[in-house]
Amino acid sequence: MNPRYPDRVRIAHLPTPIEPLTRLTKYLGGPQLFMKRDDQTGLAGGGNKTRKLEFLIADALAQGCDHVITTGAPQSNHCRQTAAAAAHFGLGCSLVLRGREPAAVTGNILLDRLLGAHLYWCGDQTCSAATADVAAELKAMGRKPYIIPLGGSNVVGATSYVLAMEELMTQLAAEQLNIDFIVFASSSGGTQAGLVLGARAYGFRGQLLGISVDHDAQSLQTQVAALATATATHLGMGTLSVADQVAVNDDYLGGGYAVLGETEIEAIRLMAQFEGILLDPVYTGRAMGGLIDLIRWGAFSRGHKVLFWHTGGMPALFAYADKLAN
Repeated sequence: MNPRYPDRVRIAHLPTPIEPLTRLTKYLGGPQLFMKRDDQTGLAGGGNKTRKLEFLIADALAQGCDHVITTGAPQSNHCRQTAAAAAHFGLGCSLVLRGREPAAVTGNILLDRLLGAHLYWCGDQTCSAATADVAAELKAMGRKPYIIPLGGSNVVGATSYVLAMEELMTQLAAEQLNIDFIVFASSSGGTQAGLVLGARAYGFRGQLLGISVDHDAQSLQTQVAALATATATHLGMGTLSVADQVAVNDDYLGGGYAVLGETEIEAIRLMAQFEGILLDPVYTGRAMGGLIDLIRWGAFSRGHKVLFWHTGGMPALFAYADKLAN
């Protein structure tokens, strides 16, 4: 059954282009590499969350909300894009960030402030408890807040990547390009859930592989499969199970979430120096690092065509300058 999409606002620069990674392909001597450039969606630096926010902001406006609240890590790309979307539509924005406020104001934290967001730090609280406190405070002030979950990863947000798969399939048909594997960073699960469901809806015959940046494979697979099933119901597609199509690799967790290691540093430098494209230190750096390693040990044949879905995050590079500048 075809998805029935709800209304959305239009803020993303779509369709995002597909680019061949010619020089990196030659350097690695493996499969032919391509990149889907969702770092080019616009909205204060772009990224995959812009697609999700088209549906999330539309839902907030439909409910008459005047303020959005979301949560994430200090250098959250999702929070930065949420702040930009809120500014674009004249909504208030509160960002509930993990931990304590750092001494340096750089990367996404700087952009959050420039975009007019109110920043709250969880400290010893859980982010869910801190978010509830902020929402209660806003309600007491007469505001009507709309809470967006971590990464925008609910059925509303995941809807966007079902639609993104239709966009990709249209592009591939126009270019007469057959892709064997799609590889991407996976964390809160919304992007992967949407892509897996979109692959089912629009007949993608290749394989999708999420490189986990912070969860073990089994946990993330369960989370993605459940969200994909719920999203199918949300879109009027009936009860679907895609659990057997959710592939996750958790071999590249390194030192943990947002800990920059040699895998990420090499990937960032190779992509910059061979293709002039900037990855981020947390998500795409880790996922591309994983893809490069998989190529080196022969997970793909030279005849394969592999698409890396760039989910954005470049502004976070500046918060890691001490590790990347050497």
